[in-house]
Amino acid sequence: MNVSLTAFREPRGVMRILQFVFAICAFATISGYSGQVNLSACESPTTTFTISFGYPFALSDATPAKIACLAPSGGTAPPPEFVSLRGDFSSDAQFFVASGVLAFLYCMGIVVVYGLFEEKYQSNNMLPLIDFVLTTILAVLWLSSSAAWANSLTSIKSVTDVSFIKNDCKICKAVWTNSFSSLNISVLLGFLNFFLWASDLWFLYKETQWFKMRQESAGGV
Repeated sequence: MNVSLTAFREPRGVMRILQFVFAICAFATISGYSGQVNLSACESPTTTFTISFGYPFALSDATPAKIACLAPSGGTAPPPEFVSLRGDFSSDAQFFVASGVLAFLYCMGIVVVYGLFEEKYQSNNMLPLIDFVLTTILAVLWLSSSAAWANSLTSIKSVTDVSFIKNDCKICKAVWTNSFSSLNISVLLGFLNFFLWASDLWFLYKETQWFKMRQESAGGV
């Protein structure tokens, strides 16, 4: 069985390689994320408490921090407080990752078709049409999942914000969280993937029978 590199000298083949790489980058930045909310409370001594969270960002399932301070000299200890995070954003996060995994798998499959079955791809009218339709579906998935995840990320930042948590923790002296930079990058990569898949539609459309028939009718006029 001969391997053909014809498609990879054309935009449709090059785009598949870019889509493959950026799909991996998109879901890796979110699935590998691990965050923390750190709480500083009590006096003499000051104690630090940590609430950890990560993918799939079901924050309400994170183990709450039990904050119990020692009694000051000659006084009584304040009652312990349980501080927990709110919200479950797992559906949007998993939707985003699922879109990335599906795109990754499809790129692998279609690259095999381009490489091993290029002649059949060119001679069979259905294969380019199926490729075009599936690419359209994946472009829509990237757009919808990126928009949903961007909205959830905004909510995650809100519920882990200093002012929001200090409203629930009256004895907390300070609150800080680690960086969300990798999650911000995941949103940008999601919309970049949408752009890559949407822009690829023109090159795939040119391989379909629809385009060929239009060219033939235009040439016959």
